Amino acid sequence: MSPTSRPRDPGDGRVPSPDPNPDPPATAPPPPEDTVPEDTVPDDLVYEHGPGRRVYYAARQRRMDLTAVGQLALALPAFLTSALVVLLAGVLLEIGAGVPFWIPAALWVVSGALVFHPPTEDLLARYLFGLRRPMPQEAARLEPVWREVTAVAGVDGSRYRLWVEESDGLNALAAAGHIVGVTRYALEQLSSRRLAAVLAHELGHHSGGHAWSLLLCHWYGLPGRLVRRALRAMAASLVTPARCAVYLAGGVLLLALGGLGSTATRILYGLPLLLALPYLSAAVGRRAELRADRHAAVLGFAPDLAEVLETLHADGLPADVPVPVRLLSTHPDVPTRLYHLRRYL
Repeated sequence: MSPTSRPRDPGDGRVPSPDPNPDPPATAPPPPEDTVPEDTVPDDLVYEHGPGRRVYYAARQRRMDLTAVGQLALALPAFLTSALVVLLAGVLLEIGAGVPFWIPAALWVVSGALVFHPPTEDLLARYLFGLRRPMPQEAARLEPVWREVTAVAGVDGSRYRLWVEESDGLNALAAAGHIVGVTRYALEQLSSRRLAAVLAHELGHHSGGHAWSLLLCHWYGLPGRLVRRALRAMAASLVTPARCAVYLAGGVLLLALGGLGSTATRILYGLPLLLALPYLSAAVGRRAELRADRHAAVLGFAPDLAEVLETLHADGLPADVPVPVRLLSTHPDVPTRLYHLRRYL
């Protein structure tokens, strides 16, 4: 039958009438819902240092800039207080168990190296910072961007470990010696260039020594903070006659310890500087953020970092935040960060 001929009934020669209810034309079934491609963020990053490409590493992978030095210097009073706590605990241990008092102190000093031990860093990332390992699809998106950022910076990116924070906020962090974390929101919502700008900022914290110096400050200040928390707990608890003697003895020891610590701190810093320590520490933290911004800008990510900061500004603090709150903030406000990025745009 030719394509243009009409079928005829061989019985009576009449042309059959068309079916009043013809079957609809066959169509392909719709794909299942799980195979429909989802909207993805644009991959607008130019990968010039992919697998197999030659990468030149800088001779100095890390350095210790003035911000890291300032963090350590301002943490010295807390370090001295913690040292007195550890020495006192060593003396009590020697009296009670015969263990030389210097052994706990030496172990405490050496324990700072554990923050750079990879298994210890994994524990910190999981249980202190609340991070998790990237899932396969997250790693497939995160690792190429990180490899490109570190290659541009001349840094061996394989030394660092990437983590994900299960959060709907836009954030990232650099901690310890090799921890780099981003939120799930950043992975799902930021384009590749903006994600690269965020990672370059966190790499700046590692390259400048901000991450490890800050963690060492917290680690060596931990005994002193535990004592302060114990004092607050004792003050908040109900004092019964049976506990008065124990509390009195503990209070005398802690007061003596606090007196020694404050005396040493006044000798080193002076009382006015001691009272200004929280504000100075916050100022050093803000300077560290600006240095990390500059690190990302020098690598060529200034426009993308500025776009990320503008997004943060839309969801950030209101403009009428009191001045003391701003002075105690460890992050500069977004207009200040954009002002410092202006020369790189």
